[in-house]
Amino acid sequence: MAGKRPFGNPVPVSDLATQILDPVLRKRAGMSIGLVQSWEEIAGPRLASLSRPEKIQWPRRMHEDDPFEPAVLVIACEGMAALHLQHETGEIINRVNAFLGFNAIGRIRIVQKPVTADKGRPKPSFRPLTPAEKAKLSGTVGMIEDDELRTALERLGATILGQKKV
Repeated sequence: MAGKRPFGNPVPVSDLATQILDPVLRKRAGMSIGLVQSWEEIAGPRLASLSRPEKIQWPRRMHEDDPFEPAVLVIACEGMAALHLQHETGEIINRVNAFLGFNAIGRIRIVQKPVTADKGRPKPSFRPLTPAEKAKLSGTVGMIEDDELRTALERLGATILGQKKV
């Protein structure tokens, strides 16, 4: 049972996610999750917020005896950062190769597309509770001894009641 943890010991979710995602990312994109996680250190904070590594395209080898050829690193980036990324291509190739531990990347292909996370829809606003609703809510959670739990349940109740129209 190598790699198995006994029940009862807490395991960070990031470790579980890495164990699940790493083989999928390696098969689909030809790279490990470590490269994605270390992208800010590799590209620098200015470029990392506007770009991300998409995949590593390894050249096909027809025979086992074919010489090794470096791969192409495909980087997705926002339109405004493409020029900066292009100017720093040589440095990024060196940093990625240093990260991987061998001369794996020979060139970079830049793909322009949205990278930054969409902010999503705005946070909804809720109507204020009426005094009767506040009293009913306080009476409902008033018997709970734990102050933090009572406060959390009051906030939850206020959110649920605030969504309903009068």
